[in-house]
Amino acid sequence: MGRENIDNWHVSKCAKACDGCEEKFKDKQVLHSRLFFEEGEYIRQDFCEKCEAKAAPALSVWKTIFIVPPPPEEEAVKKENVESLLRKLLAKENEEDLNAIFILMVMLERKKIFVERDIQKAEDGRKLRIYEHKKTGESFIIIDPELKLDQLEHIQEEVVLLLGGKPRNVEPELPPDSEK
Repeated sequence: MGRENIDNWHVSKCAKACDGCEEKFKDKQVLHSRLFFEEGEYIRQDFCEKCEAKAAPALSVWKTIFIVPPPPEEEAVKKENVESLLRKLLAKENEEDLNAIFILMVMLERKKIFVERDIQKAEDGRKLRIYEHKKTGESFIIIDPELKLDQLEHIQEEVVLLLGGKPRNVEPELPPDSEK
């Protein structure tokens, strides 16, 4: 996989209007999303039912439901959470973060925050998983590191530490005067 693919994991969120007829989507309207790769970037286009049939062939196609986004909430200072850590690691675009990114995405998928929409093969043979955020409609392309079972515990510990937790298998330190 070329560097150009790694730099563009983030795909735009669901459009507010059809990319064909430009009619605004209504709340809970079924629409069709298509993912294209053009000039080194992944491009998402969203179409209403009638315009979907006229859309060009794409790398990936899926059906989704448009949800009118709620008004933005006031930002409160929060402890690092799974989604904010995922976004931070994706923004860094570091190859060494692939395992943690994958584990975080699986955690969010299990919490039903993200839904997997498709699986593609990259030119270098790696698996690309395409996820959609259920509330915002944003799409993300995640490289599946195809982890082995014996790697999971170490990576889970790494993610726990990144989230501000404490490692599970560490003996508590005793104060120097408590020695027997």
